Formats: sequence, C-alpha cells, structure tokens
Amino acid sequence: MEKIKGLIDAPFTPFHANGDVNFEPIPEYARMLSANGLKGVFINGSSGEGYMLTSEERISLAEKWMSSVPEGFKVIVHVGSCCLRESERLAGHAAAIGAWGIGAMAPPFPKIGRIEELVKYCETIAAAAPELPFYYYHIPAFNGAYLPMLDFLKAVDGRIPNFAGIKYTYESLYEYNQCRLYKDGKFDMLHGQDETILPSLAQGGAQGGIGGTTNYNGRELVGIIEAWERGDLETAREKQNFSQAVINVICNYRGNIVAGKRIMKLIGLDLGQNRVPFRNMTDAEEAAMKQELEAIGFFGRCNRF
Repeated sequence: MEKIKGLIDAPFTPFHANGDVNFEPIPEYARMLSANGLKGVFINGSSGEGYMLTSEERISLAEKWMSSVPEGFKVIVHVGSCCLRESERLAGHAAAIGAWGIGAMAPPFPKIGRIEELVKYCETIAAAAPELPFYYYHIPAFNGAYLPMLDFLKAVDGRIPNFAGIKYTYESLYEYNQCRLYKDGKFDMLHGQDETILPSLAQGGAQGGIGGTTNYNGRELVGIIEAWERGDLETAREKQNFSQAVINVICNYRGNIVAGKRIMKLIGLDLGQNRVPFRNMTDAEEAAMKQELEAIGFFGRCNRF
C-alpha cells in the first residue's frame, strides 16, 4: 500500500455569516495549498469541525473538494461519527466519488476504552470502502481514547485488509517511533503534530504528515522536511522553532481551530467564523493576534496565494 510522502493539510470548513457551509472559497483554497507545497487534504476532521457538520454537509464538502483539487492532489475524507452507520455511509460515498483514502478518529461518545472496541469500530468503517486506504486518526485529547497504539497495530494487523496506518496526533515521540518500527515499517505513520516534525525526522520517520497549521504556515513546515533532506540541520531547526513560535501565538487565542481560521482571513482567504459552541475571536483579539504574528515576522513567511 502506498505510503504518503510530504505533508497533507487538514483544512477548515468555510461558513457563511448565517452558519451555512460556504463552498465558494474551496477551489482557491485548494490552489493555495498546492502552490505552497502541500500534497493533499484530510477533510471534515477536527480542523474542519467535522463532528459539527451534518452528514449531507460532509458529503457535499467531499464532492466540492474532489472537484476542486489539482491532478495528483490527495483527498482523504474523515468519516468518523458517533453513529457507525453514518460512518459507513460516508466511507462508501468517499469511495464512490474517487477519494484517495478515508480516516476516522474514535468517537467522543461513547468513549472507547479497550483495544478490541476500537478495532471493531475501525473494521466496520474500513469494510464499507474496502478499496480505499483506511487511517486511524489518533487524537486522544479530543475523544479520551488513550489507548496504546502499538497494541492497536498488533490487533489490526491481518484483520483489516485496507488498514494503511495512523494519523498520530499525540505527544509521545517514543510511542510514535515504536509504531513506525513495527514489522520494519509495515504501516504508514503520519506525523500529526506540526510542532515536532524535526525530532520525528531525526528518529527516521515522518516521511508523511497531516497538519493543521499547514493551512497558513505550510511553506515553513514543508521547508523543515526539505532542509532535512538536503542535510541542512540549521535551517530545519530554525524553521521548526519558527513554527513553534506561530503555535505559541495561536495557543493564546484558543488554538488552531479558532485562531488558525482567523489567520486565514488575515492572509487573504476569509473562511468565516466557527460554529457554536466554539467561542469566536473578537475584533480586538484579532488585532492583538495580528500584532503578535507581526512581531515574529509571520506575514513574510506565511502561505502565499
């Protein structure tokens, strides 16, 4: 099964002022991401407020992204849901429209607390689109599924034929690397934390990743990998430190889903606000964040249109 090389973006979902999905910016959004070195999108996930969308909205977004991306640009559709039957439906739809792959995080309700529960959940979804690579999206901070991922890989190995790997969004670089080493790298371990790309490269992994700050800081994050590949450790280190400085700013304003989406407006692509219950940024907060970003030289290094 093909392993992803390069960085995949987790895009935001654009909304109109009344809260309806706004499909109009997506073609320009796709062009911008591709032009800045990203290799694909992982849509309807946490950055895209996927659990706050109806199934019909998720289906329409998948179709719009599929019709908007340039040739060779991968579209992976997050199909996780608290309703397993809806996940099966979304997975089947992703296959029908020609998506490159599918993925699912553990549901926030009911909480999954055992490996077998998680395997069965993934197995059911993956079987609904058996021809597509399936990725488990490990983000326990969002759903409380703090399960050992090496044990999970051992449990799915040989049981889910189209299981491709894990989008690993957790702080344990040790566990990430142990999963990467499992059976000489059998599964695709996509690095999911933009703040630690370089140390993952140093361990021998992170050929591919899925990030959220790639929406607006993709040039620098792609640059970390490019610098590493040419042996320029100093440049790679500087770009990683700069990327952490950007993350430090957004953490002051409720993180990537809220602050990052507002940054898109600041760089020229207004995607609207977040859905309730997210607490959107005020104009005063936006002005303060802009000043903090200017202080670190962000606007001279951010994604370009």
